[in-house]
Amino acid sequence: MTQPSTAWREEVAPDEAERFARYAADLAELQRRKSARWGTGRALHRRQVLGLAGRLEVLPGLPAHCRHGLFAAPGTYQALVRLSNGGAERAPDRTPDVRGFAVKVLGPRGDGALGGETSCQDFLLINHAAFAFPKSDQFVALVLAAGKGTGALLAHLARSHGLIGGARFLARFVRSIGRPFSGFATERFHSAAPIACGPYAARVRLLPASAAPAPGASADWAGDVLGRLRQGDLAFDLQLQFFTDERTTPIEDASVDWPEAAAPYQTVARLVLPRREGAGPDDEALQQRIEHGVFDPWQALAAHRPLGDVMRARKVVYHASEQGRGAVPETPPAASAASSR
Repeated sequence: MTQPSTAWREEVAPDEAERFARYAADLAELQRRKSARWGTGRALHRRQVLGLAGRLEVLPGLPAHCRHGLFAAPGTYQALVRLSNGGAERAPDRTPDVRGFAVKVLGPRGDGALGGETSCQDFLLINHAAFAFPKSDQFVALVLAAGKGTGALLAHLARSHGLIGGARFLARFVRSIGRPFSGFATERFHSAAPIACGPYAARVRLLPASAAPAPGASADWAGDVLGRLRQGDLAFDLQLQFFTDERTTPIEDASVDWPEAAAPYQTVARLVLPRREGAGPDDEALQQRIEHGVFDPWQALAAHRPLGDVMRARKVVYHASEQGRGAVPETPPAASAASSR
């Protein structure tokens, strides 16, 4: 096993600021078009499947390279969770899609990734270990083309890859997002792109700790989760996978799934969604709080600053999306939110 290394580096292109501003403007226009049809919402991950409240328990006895930022000492924090389908449309659950599992940890206070101070740490995860593209430019171009319809998407792929190459790419992409999904309680979710962990760099994974796979595909993923919660708590291990070297665990290429053999995962915390009998009197308010709130990888401690091209693009694009839908930042919780510090 290769030891974690601090020798990682980012490679910032000289035209990034200009390109990212253009991506933000283009995706904001896509968001406006979709909101005109579906109501105010996000550019992507528009459909919230379910919002939940839980807790994140940072474990004791972690290795030294893990003990930074949120994971510097054991403690228990309030957490909000947004489960979502990934598309720009409000498609039904049976539609093949990327699925999102966003976690907002409330209470950790310190220098923020965006400057100033912060009192939250967000993790945005998907049910894919890596992105389909190494860089943000290819992803944004695909999203914008798809947002204009099938014809525009096919024309974009033909221009980018040629007729045969475009058809092959589309087939691979459809197979990727169309693979069977067993549910939010049973799938592994990944940051796909890295964040800092103090002087180190790491990817994040959420691993279901106890739930068994569903017997078959569901057309109601919220119902699947709520049904499980009526039976007991749902628990997930939050894990870090550390950078070892640029060839094996690249920072700037988000399409590479870092191999576990070279960079094993370390469990650093446990996310617990507590048992519930059903919808409570405050449930609708919680759903609205999460739907209209901010889940952003840059809502983070400076110790967990997002890294790489895809993450740097997200800083600009997410801010524009949040402004466009009038998102409401989370109010800092009381200082007692970290219960065992």
